[in-house]
Amino acid sequence: MFIESFGIDSFVLLGGLLLICGVIVAKFSNKLGLPSLVLFILVGMIIGSDGLGIVYFDNMNTAQLIGIMALIIILFEGGMQTKWATVRSVALPSLSLATFGVLLTSGIVGYIAYLLFDVTLLEGLLFGAIVGSTDAAAVFAVLKERNIKAKMGATLEAESGTNDPMAVFLTLAFIELILIDGSTIWGLIPSFFWQMGLGLAFGLILGKIASVSINRIKLDSSGLYPIFSLAFALLSYSVTQVAGGSGFLAVYVAALVIGNSELTYRYSIFQFNEGFAWMSQILMFIILGLLVFPAQVFTMNIILNGLLLSVVLIFVARPIAVYLSTIGMNYSNKEKLFLSWAGLRGAVPIVLATFPVVAGIEKGQLFFNVVFFIVLTSTLLQGSTISYVAKKLKLTGPKKDTPHHSIELISIGKANAEMVQFQTNQDSAFVGKKLHELDLPNEVTISAMVRDEELITPYGETEVLAGDFLYILVASKHKEKIFKMMETKKRPGTA
Repeated sequence: MFIESFGIDSFVLLGGLLLICGVIVAKFSNKLGLPSLVLFILVGMIIGSDGLGIVYFDNMNTAQLIGIMALIIILFEGGMQTKWATVRSVALPSLSLATFGVLLTSGIVGYIAYLLFDVTLLEGLLFGAIVGSTDAAAVFAVLKERNIKAKMGATLEAESGTNDPMAVFLTLAFIELILIDGSTIWGLIPSFFWQMGLGLAFGLILGKIASVSINRIKLDSSGLYPIFSLAFALLSYSVTQVAGGSGFLAVYVAALVIGNSELTYRYSIFQFNEGFAWMSQILMFIILGLLVFPAQVFTMNIILNGLLLSVVLIFVARPIAVYLSTIGMNYSNKEKLFLSWAGLRGAVPIVLATFPVVAGIEKGQLFFNVVFFIVLTSTLLQGSTISYVAKKLKLTGPKKDTPHHSIELISIGKANAEMVQFQTNQDSAFVGKKLHELDLPNEVTISAMVRDEELITPYGETEVLAGDFLYILVASKHKEKIFKMMETKKRPGTA
């Protein structure tokens, strides 16, 4: 490896340069029309042994460990950002896609792999299981800040956050069936319900414990709260795995519970986890790019068979899985078509593709190379056209606005007060009123407003307009009342 050849200082220099490169790539990925994860992978391939030869890396065990750690962080951040009120309405179809949909996709792709390669049916189904799930890292990254209809975005995010456990279970199950004599598929069914049940239970319990602990334990530094929350993500995964459950499911469920709870230092926690998730994505995809040897992947056999499997996955298996998994669930044909197209593959299939290699499956390296090619095809073709397809199908929603001005949002623990953020819209009861007309409690102050990218110092005669960002300093005892006021809608017929 690089560290052995060039020393620690050079290795640290390379790490810093790669992170800078990753940030720049993320900045310009939308302008280039490509998902950032593809560019991260390309960076890894360029500096790898078949590129510039700066780093030689072929350790599947290390890559697997880094991939799992990164996925925990990415799932945790994605789950915390997911609003339960939005997900609740699409919980049933998302779970159907995450279980029955993954099973259908894996079966169809696995059978085609069995026909294409010189492998047994079980080995073909193992390949199908590896690419059967959509990828949380890819979906979260591609949908972030894109104006996709809320229902579609929620369905895809909930599906991608909960279908990893199914793919992991199927992958490990088929490896066991291949390597261990006497194993039967029927004997694995109880194991599936046990793993999913434990994952759900541990996620709910640890998520609640984390929420209460963050609010009750007074730490000396505000910077410790984000680390404290992240520790529960790692704890959720590890404890659940040791108990024989699905660690990924536990992480996502715990994140949902924590993210939808009222937290002290909420914004510090969210900002830290968002930044750490980006760093994890950059590191994970560059490592996966390093792990790939282009000379092995881009051969005529891999390209032809990979393209054929990609076509089957994108245009046959995924649509069939979506249409059958959402029968009777109030999705239009356009919505089903979009869900079919937005089934991105990403880091999870590549990480899962290391499992057969580590386990010693004969065709493991072949599977890894083909899976990598399929992931590249999926992200390049589907990831770069999601916004276009949504627009053509008329499934775009309001443009997602984010404030361009940074006001430090903190929980002032000793003062028992918090600064909260709220963006108004046309239906908000606040809109059209002057600040002195708002029935705010005495210990509540609107400290600042951002309108059209300009910071406004508010006073009594300042009128609230749709789209304004309000920064409200509120005593903790009035926080619940303020949240209810912010959620209040205008009465019908009110100007």
